[in-house]
Amino acid sequence: MARRRGLIAQIQREHARQVRASQQAQAAYYRQQQAMRRAAEQAARAAQRAAAVDERERKRLYLEARAAEVAANNADLQAHLQELDSLLAATLDVDDHIDFTKLKRRARHAPFSPGQLGMPIPPPDWSRFEPPAPTGLSKLFGKSTYDRQLALARWQFSDAQAQHGAAEQDRQGRLAAAQAEYQERCRRAEAEIAAHNAEVDTFAAAFAAAEPAAVVDYFGMVLANSVYPDDFPQNYRLAYVPESRQLVVEYELPGLDVVPSVKEYRYVKARDEITSTARPAKETKERYAGVVTQVTLRTMHELFESDRAPLVDTIVFNGVVDTVDPATGQSIRPCLVTLRTTRDEFTSLNLGKVDPATCLQHLNASVSKRPEALAPVRPVLEFDMVDKRFVDEVDVLADLDHRPNLLKLTPTEFESLIQNLFTKMGLDTKQTRASRDGGVDCVAFDQRPIFGGKVVIQAKRYRNTVDVSSVRDLFGTVQNEGASKGILVTTSGYGPASFAFASGKPLELIDGSNLLYLLAEHAGITARIDPSELD
Repeated sequence: MARRRGLIAQIQREHARQVRASQQAQAAYYRQQQAMRRAAEQAARAAQRAAAVDERERKRLYLEARAAEVAANNADLQAHLQELDSLLAATLDVDDHIDFTKLKRRARHAPFSPGQLGMPIPPPDWSRFEPPAPTGLSKLFGKSTYDRQLALARWQFSDAQAQHGAAEQDRQGRLAAAQAEYQERCRRAEAEIAAHNAEVDTFAAAFAAAEPAAVVDYFGMVLANSVYPDDFPQNYRLAYVPESRQLVVEYELPGLDVVPSVKEYRYVKARDEITSTARPAKETKERYAGVVTQVTLRTMHELFESDRAPLVDTIVFNGVVDTVDPATGQSIRPCLVTLRTTRDEFTSLNLGKVDPATCLQHLNASVSKRPEALAPVRPVLEFDMVDKRFVDEVDVLADLDHRPNLLKLTPTEFESLIQNLFTKMGLDTKQTRASRDGGVDCVAFDQRPIFGGKVVIQAKRYRNTVDVSSVRDLFGTVQNEGASKGILVTTSGYGPASFAFASGKPLELIDGSNLLYLLAEHAGITARIDPSELD
């Protein structure tokens, strides 16, 4: 019994050990599984964290890119505004004069480089053909063999020399042809340069002689050299009146859209969208008015500064906009600014310190009150009234030109002509007295309400420039007669002193080319002014 209990206890202990061992094994496996799960979970969490970091980095970089885009847009806006604000200042340190000598070209020929053609072909080397001399027993028994080898070598060498001579002769021929072609290219280039330089000399001589076409071409080059922002039209027409040394400019101004409509760009993160703030209408108007005034002063400055001769005493500037009338859909060219000023008056300005609008007011310029609305002003002088091209085209007929020469008209004929002209233009003209200088003085009445009134007209049938005293006399007559306006008409021209005195006064000066235009436009009379027929 006792043994049996001991055996049972031993079996129980053994079973207990087995159970514990099994439990321990299961526990170890469980712990291992748990560790593996924890490792997997840790790896998953690490992956999630890494992905989150990557996503945050991607978002950060994306936001930086959008912010950089907005910053670039705003920087472009500010740069463009800075260009608009400094239109006048940008030209003040630039020398606008065109030196004719710098327009000339010089022949710069690259040295002749024949390449391989310039290298003689090496002649054949006898040592490469000569057979080795016999040695030992071959001296006694191989002499005939050596002689045959030597004869063959000499024949091959002679053939190689002949081939070399032909090749060298061909090389020298091709080298001579290349040299001839190079010299011909140099000759053609020098001929082209000589022709170009001759054209420059001809141009310079014509400009020095104040030929209108050359003067217009020169100042056209000056304006073409002026660097403006890309969205500026830079179109213009020029005319030169040598009798009064007057340059007339019709310059195309940019439209209102030259001022950016956007004031600022912003990035809205919530909508992932770049938005813009509109520029206030008042600021747009002010900036556009600044563009108009600056371009006007800049153009006048560049023209006067470039004229070193000088050939120009007076400049008339008309700033126009080439656009479409939104009411009619028709093309229009409203004039937004106009002025006439003399060299002395303009060059006395310190443009680096002026306020452009105030400066134009000082120069008695007429500037649109609402340039943004294209409200026009009346030009000081219509460009087509001074464009000499239509006159020059007829003048080339010389003796075949049967148009009446105004300088050959009698005083009575000239008086009738002037009266007829202003009557055709809508004025009620009445002659008062004959002028001692062969012209006509009359009083006319403009019947228009508000703008009309009494007009004093004086005409000078002159060959030489009208003196400023005549302009002063006209102004005195206007005051004495209580007239609203005075008009002085001449077959010649006016000097800068006359324009300076008339500036800001109710006076209008019409020179010879203006008179020809008005006669053709309003009276249907095609005439000419030719002092040479009086000599």
